[in-house]
Amino acid sequence: MSVDLSGMKTSRESAATSYNGYIMLLILVVAVAALAFILPGMAPYDGAPKAVKIGFVGMLVVSLIGVLVLASGFFMIQPNQAAVITLFGEYKGSERTEGLRWVWPWMGKNKISARAHNIHSERVKINDLRGNPIEIACNVVWRVRDTAQASFDVDDYKEFVNIQIEAGLRTVGSRHPYDDFEGEEVTLRGGAEVVNGELLEELNDRLKVAGVMVDEAGLTHLAYASEIASAMLKRQQADAIIAARAKIVLGAVGMVEDALTKLSEDGIVDMDAERRATMVSNLMVVLCGEKEAHPVINAGSIY
Repeated sequence: MSVDLSGMKTSRESAATSYNGYIMLLILVVAVAALAFILPGMAPYDGAPKAVKIGFVGMLVVSLIGVLVLASGFFMIQPNQAAVITLFGEYKGSERTEGLRWVWPWMGKNKISARAHNIHSERVKINDLRGNPIEIACNVVWRVRDTAQASFDVDDYKEFVNIQIEAGLRTVGSRHPYDDFEGEEVTLRGGAEVVNGELLEELNDRLKVAGVMVDEAGLTHLAYASEIASAMLKRQQADAIIAARAKIVLGAVGMVEDALTKLSEDGIVDMDAERRATMVSNLMVVLCGEKEAHPVINAGSIY
């Protein structure tokens, strides 16, 4: 046990001293069989002195107490399970050896699962980096790493995990905007790998005091809060339209440039600046327009 900077004593897991339960079970069976064979032959006859009878009763009581002591010390350890052993409130170590084990019956045995636990958090409402209200939830896979810390450094380690998951989710969610319309920042919607990594690091830092390790953490729900969802949807649609238009215009400019170059190189038509400007205008209208173009055939010269 050590003391951290806050003055709180921190526990550290150590190996407990226990005995092979199968050997102790064999000893118990042999002891019971021996008592069953010996005690009947030692029973005093009816006219035996009182002291002899009292001695026999005392020996019988001691034998029964010994059998009960042996029988009360057994406990079973399942795979990925540990037993925290205490003696009158003092930590004596943790037993992780699988199978039947035995300790003195006056020693406490508190079993803790070291298996992976999966928690899907409730949806929490927070403000992102830009102050927009959003709803967010996550899934966390965790397990107990240090049974001593989980038992003695926090009051209820499972409740502690649940509360710290929500707190860590709020902290990470407020670091980033929901979306970045300029594409220059890590966002909750677009930077899943970065956000999940930050959430994993944040939770491990918060839960280490309880001897808990987080193996996996990731967002499972992300949405604008209902009061702004409609407005934000319109903004996203507008940005999508602008981005699409910009791409169409850039593509059209390239196509017009290629067309004019091809016509000039092949000598198909010799155009002055005015005709080139007219063709560029017509081609841009055709390529960028939303409606189908209806060409007009001109049989003569426009001059």
